Amino acid sequence: MTIAVFGSINMDVTAYMARLPKPGETLHGRDYKLGLGGKGANQAVAARKLGSDVRFICRLGADDFAKPAERELASYGVDLALVAKDASGATGIAIINVGEGGENYISLIGGSNMAMDDTDVARGKSALEAADVLLLQLEVPLAASLAAAAIVRARGGIVILDPAPAPPEGLAADVLKAVDIITPNETEAGLILGWQPKSLADGLKAAKELRARGVGTAVVKLGAKGVAVAAPGVETIIPAFKVTAIDTVAAGDTFNGGLAHALEQGKPIAEALRFAAACGALSTTRKGASAAAPTKEEVEAFLA
Repeated sequence: MTIAVFGSINMDVTAYMARLPKPGETLHGRDYKLGLGGKGANQAVAARKLGSDVRFICRLGADDFAKPAERELASYGVDLALVAKDASGATGIAIINVGEGGENYISLIGGSNMAMDDTDVARGKSALEAADVLLLQLEVPLAASLAAAAIVRARGGIVILDPAPAPPEGLAADVLKAVDIITPNETEAGLILGWQPKSLADGLKAAKELRARGVGTAVVKLGAKGVAVAAPGVETIIPAFKVTAIDTVAAGDTFNGGLAHALEQGKPIAEALRFAAACGALSTTRKGASAAAPTKEEVEAFLA
């Protein structure tokens, strides 16, 4: 049983601040961290740290950021066989500011991530054909992601799309129909639907509307409020776990990695989402992106 991830890999430069600066304002930060990031890498590491066999299809540049990115991936046990190098490209980077309560804003420079195409799909074909679950995001070109999704679904696998960063024009119905599970947060759901859920009741309404547009299962993540899900035979709210958050950068990615792992293990959707919510909550109690993902033992102790 394996999980495939088709997506982005970055190096993150994260500054920790007492509060986020206003436009035009310069503030001293408390600390900074250089570490592995990118939604694809975060999801791959999150699933791997839980014990899944992960195949990560991505691109790095031929620059100084590529070496530490590969080194960190390897340190978490992620197989590097499908990590390609762009001879003339630059490794993606994210510049992140994090406030005291864990809130953040992020500037993303995609670099080689934005060059992913059908050649990457072909390079990862055997891994895609063997995958029980495929994790996708929108930090690489959508056309290549949909081609990867088609291979996995043709073999009976589950495709999970984190629609982030959501395009301003939203997502067409054919994109929603091309995946099995979509996991937007409230902002991303707003861009897709044309209205933004504010409450858990709104989240459930949004999840139902996403299902009506063609996706099999819709999961709307509402941060500290919880998660709303509409799936075949299941329409429910999963309350958030109470933790003291210091960094929410990778919460959504860790949630998706946890969801993929739980589904790969055969858990029903409601149980899988509770497990995923615990993964996401634990990640907010630590600094960093990939580094913040918990192990399976930590999640099980948290849930006990």
